[in-house]
Amino acid sequence: MESIRTLIVDDEKPSRLRLRKMLGEIPGVQVVGECVDGAEAVRAIREEAPDLLFLDIEMPRVGGFDVMREVGPEAVPAVVFVTAYDEFALQAFEAYALDYLLKPFSRERLVWAVGRARAQINYARGEQYSRRLESLLASVGRRPNYLTRFEVKSRGRIVLLPADEIDWIAAASNYVELHAGKETHLVRDSLGRLGERLDPARFARIHRSTIVNVDRVAEMEPLFNGDYALFLRDGTRLILSRTYSEQFLSNFRTR
Repeated sequence: MESIRTLIVDDEKPSRLRLRKMLGEIPGVQVVGECVDGAEAVRAIREEAPDLLFLDIEMPRVGGFDVMREVGPEAVPAVVFVTAYDEFALQAFEAYALDYLLKPFSRERLVWAVGRARAQINYARGEQYSRRLESLLASVGRRPNYLTRFEVKSRGRIVLLPADEIDWIAAASNYVELHAGKETHLVRDSLGRLGERLDPARFARIHRSTIVNVDRVAEMEPLFNGDYALFLRDGTRLILSRTYSEQFLSNFRTR
């Protein structure tokens, strides 16, 4: 049995390591590389010409659908999509008979996906497959790929923190502090760069050093010179500076 040359694309290191380990236990699968983002994936697909692609949908800047568009339906290998909770994407995959893995997935589900991909590689390539991919990309459209989770260190482990669980974010030199309930996590990034990767419908810049999850805001109190005090549901007090107040209040009132 000829080995399936496989490429893993996922921005989360724990996910890549787990998938590589599980694939290594399946006969006839050869992992030829791993990619941490969409741009790297495009280059690897063109250079390695893999048979099978495990493609994460939610990645910063260049997401899974963007990778497919950039490579082009005719050159995209057989795809097993990987997603955490994108219900719209799942419906699209099912409608076009393309496979997906919903995190976290079992070994049995992965084996089934590889088997289906093998059949696709052997029988379903060509014009018909390309047309299905083109239809899928057209149905999904160009949606922004905002951050949905963070890799954070906690008690000697790396855990995945959903973005929805974050209450507010503060700048801390070359890092940012993610405040989630009673816990605070440090992530190496700048507040400005991180702000561009968060969904603006959920997170808002309120100060040069602060971003807030708008769903956590319970009260606002006017201060002097156009500033406001924001009180979160847990009692945390933050300052909404006048520099950001007009945009914040405009968005907040339309929610």
